[in-house]
Amino acid sequence: MIEVTRLNGSKILINPHLLELVEESPDTVLTLTTGRKIIVKESRQDLKNLVKSYRKELLADD
Repeated sequence: MIEVTRLNGSKILINPHLLELVEESPDTVLTLTTGRKIIVKESRQDLKNLVKSYRKELLADD
């Protein structure tokens, strides 16, 4: 799971395998494979780095 911050400051955990689309316009909007959309404070690049770190961590656990 990756931790992201909603616009109201609350932290939530998201399963990165459910991320379908990340858009910046100017807020960052996550679209999940379920169709749900979540607006977060993190930038598109921050999210990319979080997902990369998550995947590296998964591979290191093998």
